[in-house]
Amino acid sequence: MSLDMTTPTLQSRLSDYARLLRLDRPIGSLLLLWPTYWALWLAAGGLPSLANLIIFTLGVFLMRAAGCAINDFADRKVDGHVKRTKERPLASGRIKAVEAVALFLALVLVAFLMVVLFTNTLTLYLSFGGVLLAFIYPFMKRFTHLPQLFLGAAFSWAIPMAWAAEAGELTRLAWLLFTANLLWTVAYDTFYAMVDRDDDLKIGVKSTAILFGDSDRAIIAMLQALVVLMLVMVGIQADLGALYYLGLAAMATLFVYQQLLTRDRDREQCFKAFLNNNWAGCAVFVGLALDLAF
Repeated sequence: MSLDMTTPTLQSRLSDYARLLRLDRPIGSLLLLWPTYWALWLAAGGLPSLANLIIFTLGVFLMRAAGCAINDFADRKVDGHVKRTKERPLASGRIKAVEAVALFLALVLVAFLMVVLFTNTLTLYLSFGGVLLAFIYPFMKRFTHLPQLFLGAAFSWAIPMAWAAEAGELTRLAWLLFTANLLWTVAYDTFYAMVDRDDDLKIGVKSTAILFGDSDRAIIAMLQALVVLMLVMVGIQADLGALYYLGLAAMATLFVYQQLLTRDRDREQCFKAFLNNNWAGCAVFVGLALDLAF
């Protein structure tokens, strides 16, 4: 009896699940990880506890994967019309919608249990906000041209959570860091949205790239300048030194590079500019960690 070649193998199924959860594309996890580390190191005034470092590192990867699952569920009927996303497992029918929802719930549950078992009450209360933001963000592109703002809040919510877990309280410095990261997320995700702008216009999906129009790069530049300014304010309030500001200078330099990359608004270059933000976040973290260490 011959094997039906249309029946998916275990290997192909696992590969589809990995693609659904973006295990093959860690950029989103890294963009979420660096600000979480900023918060942990600042709240601790140096190296954070090993327990919190493990919890929030795992939490970042779990929640990012959960966010990807619910995002593809929300976009399952439109991804097939977008060049970049038409081969995603849900859009192509290789994974069912119910499977994506089940994965989202399972990953959120695991992350939630880590918070319940290993952190404090304040962090537990904050975690409900994180789950809500992770769930509602993917649906916002149908109702507002500012879905990137909701993504910014979702990607920044790890900051007050990490701060609360490490310091047991929230301070103005934590919320300043939150705001800086929110604006940074809007900036780099607008580069990402510029990649899909033509397709999004055809299918009626909204984004800041469409809202900003020809002023997209100028507005991104203003957001990037505000991010650097707010992180300078963080440095002043936390009494940080030269190594931290060197990391900020590296971030600012990379922002200029991103503007040069996107001067013609070429799809591939816009995506390259988006990816480059990983190094911007890393530069700030390295400067911060070295400054606090020495």
